[in-house]
Amino acid sequence: MSDIAKQGYRVQEYHGPVKRYCQTMDLKDNPELIEEYIKRHSEAYAWPEIREGIRQVGILEMEIYILGNRLFMIVETPIDFEWESAMAKLATLPRQAEWEDYMAIFQDTKPGLSSAEKWQLMDRMFYLYK
Repeated sequence: MSDIAKQGYRVQEYHGPVKRYCQTMDLKDNPELIEEYIKRHSEAYAWPEIREGIRQVGILEMEIYILGNRLFMIVETPIDFEWESAMAKLATLPRQAEWEDYMAIFQDTKPGLSSAEKWQLMDRMFYLYK
């Protein structure tokens, strides 16, 4: 575990309420592939069109965490965000399908799937807000 993980991650501050979606997916259990997957998501290697497309559909913030070959994604959006329509739009944006095919070699999924088909939405089973 890195020192940063032990210190915690600062979260974005917004000027109003947002909502959060949490998703999971597994990578192929291969250390070399996992290392390359992490590299391809770095600022230096991630495709700018993909980041732009994520913002274009209304996503405010997206974070991916990893433990072994398990991925966990947090997506923050405005309150009026519609998940299904945004994911449908995202799938049509430039280079998105190409990116998904490019990432499929690392992921424990079938090739040719969209992001919404690969990443599985998770149910919240506990929260401390009350």
